[in-house]
Amino acid sequence: MATRVRRIVLWRGEVENVPGALARTLAPLAASNLEIVMGYHRHGEGHCAVVEAYPVTGKRATEAARRVGLAPATLPALLVEGDDRPGLGHAIAQALGAAGINIGFTVAQAFKKRFSAVFGFESEEAAKRAASLIKKAARPPKARRR
Repeated sequence: MATRVRRIVLWRGEVENVPGALARTLAPLAASNLEIVMGYHRHGEGHCAVVEAYPVTGKRATEAARRVGLAPATLPALLVEGDDRPGLGHAIAQALGAAGINIGFTVAQAFKKRFSAVFGFESEEAAKRAASLIKKAARPPKARRR
């Protein structure tokens, strides 16, 4: 399967880093089919944590997200999905680094033979350039002739 790269809008909000904060933030979105949820403590910033979710679409979901303090993130993001293979993460990071594209953040995972990753970038232009580089880097290597 070919690697799929698409622009996404993460919904992001800061919450107090206390037990139950993630559950309270996600409760109004429980009926949504969220594909991505990230929650993390911002080390060194007291009791501040961040929650990010995707997709948040439709009037009901967007209103619910806003009520709990989520809003569309300002960093452009790409969702990358495809077949996994050894060295794929390195190949993507190498391609982006060689092109001078700074990665704002990345979260990646593999499950069985598939992978998904979210990359954040500093600008729309960087995200656009990164999309084509990621697709190229993710292509399976051509078989060697003997």
